[in-house]
Amino acid sequence: MPNPRLTGLGCGLFCGASMFALACLDQLLFGGSPALYGVLFLLVSALTAVWVRSGDLTSAPVVVPIAFAAGLPPIAGGEGGLGGHLMGLITALAVEAGWLYGGTLVAGLIVTVRKVRLMARRAAEREWERESVKDRGRDRERAVRERGQGQGRVPGAQAARPPHDRRTVRPRSPRPSAQPRRTVPRSS
Repeated sequence: MPNPRLTGLGCGLFCGASMFALACLDQLLFGGSPALYGVLFLLVSALTAVWVRSGDLTSAPVVVPIAFAAGLPPIAGGEGGLGGHLMGLITALAVEAGWLYGGTLVAGLIVTVRKVRLMARRAAEREWERESVKDRGRDRERAVRERGQGQGRVPGAQAARPPHDRRTVRPRSPRPSAQPRRTVPRSS
């Protein structure tokens, strides 16, 4: 199975274009079956939620209902003019609301599971990082103890600096005085 990573915009374009193409195919082959359109919508919703990239996870449950409505016009029916088609679209949205809620729920659940797994992975990485820093500190301490105190430097360790109030202060070098700029008049 391919593993594309869609941005928020790509997620909306993929979902909307897929639903419109599938609705046209449904109208052509099956006469506009709402049940088939609903099942295909659930599939596209799941794919959208799986393929959206980690940074745009919240966009999947938002674009899925929009794509459902974008794909409905070919199978919505309606007779006569723009008003009739608009009434058919509104009626189809009302009658097929169960599929709409189901697809949105599928996308929301998949996105939630992915987000929880992502947060757990990041927490584990931070914990591993903390442990590795502690381990490096222990290794340095052990190396210092093995060499004896104050004998030789440990690679990677910084030399101890005297406290701020005991450092020697060097005199400041004088700054050059500010010189005015010499400008050359422009000829016209």
